[in-house]
Amino acid sequence: MTIRLCFAGATGWAGSELARAIAGTDDIELVAAVSRVQSGRMLGDVLGEPRLACRVHASVEAALDAAACDVFFDYTRADAARAHVRMALERGAHVVVGTSGLTDEDYVRIDALARERGCGVLACGNFALTAVLLQKFAEIAARLIPHWEIIDYAHDGKVDAPSGTVRELAARLGRIRHPLARVPIEATVGPREARGATLSGTQVHSLRLPGHVIGAEAIFGLPDEKLSIRHDAGASARPYVNGALIAIRNVAALVGVHRGLDTVLPA
Repeated sequence: MTIRLCFAGATGWAGSELARAIAGTDDIELVAAVSRVQSGRMLGDVLGEPRLACRVHASVEAALDAAACDVFFDYTRADAARAHVRMALERGAHVVVGTSGLTDEDYVRIDALARERGCGVLACGNFALTAVLLQKFAEIAARLIPHWEIIDYAHDGKVDAPSGTVRELAARLGRIRHPLARVPIEATVGPREARGATLSGTQVHSLRLPGHVIGAEAIFGLPDEKLSIRHDAGASARPYVNGALIAIRNVAALVGVHRGLDTVLPA
């Protein structure tokens, strides 16, 4: 059975790489794309890939109205994605969220609507398999080591902090337990902000500097020993393609919000 996909962000840096990969599949069909700048054109003409025979629309609402889809994929911005996801769910489509910056509170509201509609939402802070392994290994470490903090790395143009990858990581670790701190954060002497932001009980420090692309590091500590688990992505969007395809192919088996690509990976 062919999966009909509506794709918001199909002409962007990561989206265009994914769209070209979809053109080479035999089980996913791009039926509508969204790009305000390229609206009215055929996606294949925009990306130089003639197998992409769908039209680009100026808005998600127009794309969803123009073509029925089984799955809606969002690769846009957090402020826009909130409305996009709601519109897709209201039309009965399953949703994959690749957009970072949505909060835990956003996902609580999305989960309620998704369950009401009987649809699945798969929210992935990062589709790279190495990022997924970081999260899994960090969960194992958190069960054994009670002290940790997270460093969030990104380029200086990234406006959301922490990244979706790190938000997801902190939330997952917080469901295991909250880390112990010898000196409570509220007892910090000096600017409280120097200890980072508290996210799901974990201290998170976001770096935004030239020379970085996207990275995350979970650092665990015990007396006289330290464990660092780190993921770094390069400058291309290729690391995110295979995981995104897995998400598209598996989201229809879900109901409600599920966080992390590993929720649809084999055990």
